[in-house]
Amino acid sequence: MNWTQIEGKWEDFQGQARTKWGKLTNQDLEQVKGRRDQLIAKLKVRYGEAQEWAEGQVDEFLAQL
Repeated sequence: MNWTQIEGKWEDFQGQARTKWGKLTNQDLEQVKGRRDQLIAKLKVRYGEAQEWAEGQVDEFLAQL
């Protein structure tokens, strides 16, 4: 699976994302709309972590699907 597929079916993956990243709100996930860059930005803000950490989290999420 690639990120384009996730973006196209984001509604199906929001629950899994919410489970993985409990600090993200439903509103955060709706705003992201499956865009990888937006998800990384939200993770950085909510978790107070660096870009590299957030990118790693998103890559890990993709690998688990």
